[in-house]
Amino acid sequence: MDVTEIEPLFTRTSGEYVFARWGRAIAPVVFGVDDATLGIVKGAIEAVCQLAGHDMGDMDGELGVNFMVFFLREWDELRHVPDLDRLIEGLTPLLERLEAVEANQYRVFRFDEAGAIKAAFIFVRMDAEMSKVPAETVALSQVVQTILLWSDTAFTDRSALAQTPDGTVVLRPDIGALIRAAYDPVMPVAANDPAHALRLAARVGQAQ
Repeated sequence: MDVTEIEPLFTRTSGEYVFARWGRAIAPVVFGVDDATLGIVKGAIEAVCQLAGHDMGDMDGELGVNFMVFFLREWDELRHVPDLDRLIEGLTPLLERLEAVEANQYRVFRFDEAGAIKAAFIFVRMDAEMSKVPAETVALSQVVQTILLWSDTAFTDRSALAQTPDGTVVLRPDIGALIRAAYDPVMPVAANDPAHALRLAARVGQAQ
């Protein structure tokens, strides 16, 4: 994976290069699933954190939990979650937009003073299409798309996941190498200069 492949993954449709990674341990909580699926989601978080060399904990000192995953059937359910409108600014118009386009997933990030990710809210609407996808695939896909602040078009043409010959769904090796490079301690927690992609490419090349 070279810079011509990496830079678009963090370049938004507006043309801005915007990168951020987590600056604190991830403390997750999952709503709307049974115990079996809860284990799958937390297992995916743990696996991706281990890949990145990033910490996962039970509690965030400032926020309590900072990685909130909601599984729901209809977007309207979120209107009835207590205090969610305090956590997510503009919740009502956001839900109206998601309903209008019949979206089945959405992610909201919050950042600290250094620009690092300090919290994320992941919403997965289990419509007919999403319900056909195995829980392991849904969980891994959502966690991978939340471990970094990717471009809004990063995985529209090609998924971050791949399928092995026996049918197992795994993280693409090149995306895994990129995540590891992004969490290299010498790399910044946030960047807005496209030259950052050159530094990522150099570290991916060293790892390979």
